[in-house]
Amino acid sequence: MKARAKLIEGMAFLGEAGSGHSLVMDGSPEYGGRNAGFRPMELLLVGLAGCTAFDVVHILRKGRERVDDCTVEVNATRADADPKVFTKLHLVYRVKGKGLALTKVERAVQLSKEKYCSASIMFAQVAEVTYEFHLEPEDA
Repeated sequence: MKARAKLIEGMAFLGEAGSGHSLVMDGSPEYGGRNAGFRPMELLLVGLAGCTAFDVVHILRKGRERVDDCTVEVNATRADADPKVFTKLHLVYRVKGKGLALTKVERAVQLSKEKYCSASIMFAQVAEVTYEFHLEPEDA
C-alpha cells in the first residue's frame, strides 16, 4: 500500500493513494491554509469510520442480512499539547435494514472492533475507543 502528499500551493496538498484516487488537504487560515480541503487528522477519522462501516456492512451482508443504510460517526478528543494525538474516540453506529436484529448489528460491530478493522485496532493501541450502536427504524 502506498500514498503520497504533494504541495499544491500555500498549505494545500494533493493526497494520492496507490489505488489511483486523490483528494485535497489544506490547513486553516491561521496556519497559512485556505480551508480548501480536509485536515490530515480529519482524514484519519474518516478512514476509521469508513474502515469499520465497511466491516459491519460486509459482515451483515455475508450473513445474508439486508442492510439498507449504515452511518458511523466518530467523536474524537485530542491531547492539549503537541503532539496532539487522539486520546479518546467514540464511534456511533446507525444501521438500518429490513428484518435486521440489534443482536446481529452488535455482533458485527464487535467483530469489526476486535478482529477486522485495522484502523480501530491500531487506534486502540494509543487511545480509548468506545462505541454505541443503534438500529434505525425502517421506512414506512
